[in-house]
Amino acid sequence: MKTRLITALTVLFLIGLFPACNSDPNYTDSGSAAMEKIAPVEEAVGEEEFPDRKLIKEGYIEFETNNMEDTRKNILEALKKYKGYVSSDNAYKSPDRNSQTITVRVPSTQFDSFLEEATQGVKHFDNKNINVQDVTEEFLDITARVKAKKELEARYLELLKMARSVSDIMEIESELSNLRGQIESIEGRLKYLEKSVAFSTLNISFYKNIPNSEAFASKFKSGFRNGWENLVWFGIGLVNIWPFVLLIIALVIAFRRWKRKKMA
Repeated sequence: MKTRLITALTVLFLIGLFPACNSDPNYTDSGSAAMEKIAPVEEAVGEEEFPDRKLIKEGYIEFETNNMEDTRKNILEALKKYKGYVSSDNAYKSPDRNSQTITVRVPSTQFDSFLEEATQGVKHFDNKNINVQDVTEEFLDITARVKAKKELEARYLELLKMARSVSDIMEIESELSNLRGQIESIEGRLKYLEKSVAFSTLNISFYKNIPNSEAFASKFKSGFRNGWENLVWFGIGLVNIWPFVLLIIALVIAFRRWKRKKMA
């Protein structure tokens, strides 16, 4: 069956190839002449279909602020202005520092403008990392692979129409199923790249240090609360083991009475 498939695919390929060759009155067997005709066309198509580089931009910034609420509000307003969205938003509190990390996705064309507006007033960055990854080559490779796989799928469909026996039909459909799985996987990667190129990711981390006096008061309050909670849990523990407590008390009282009688 595999030999028959290969033969059929070869026939289909030659059927499409020979008319194209014979229709050209200037057709020649010279390899160099053929390359001279083909090469400029391929170069022109490549430049026309993919004029721009495919870039994935990601960044991380960290800075201190005097007002957590105002900083968060400024980031969200800039995000709304440039049509981005929040991917994650996490707040953290400790006795000496309050911090928040917001992960946003913004259109790549608006990344620089958004970054400038969202950090307006920030004089110093503790950390600032902007990375740009060029995925143009991978994008072109995946696009070509999808095109080739779909052309092969079309040829299998033509073979399926010509198949007569049940075994031939089942084998071709099996190959088609595997091929479609490969196409879906490759297209999934292509969509991921397209989305990553279209929207840039920026992690914004900002914090506010708490003065020592406030930190001490916070620690004292936290310690008092923890002590009270531990006392409550201790009482709950005693309630759970009250039969054993009564048994121990009874044994202690009985031992003391026995000791007094013995001494008397």
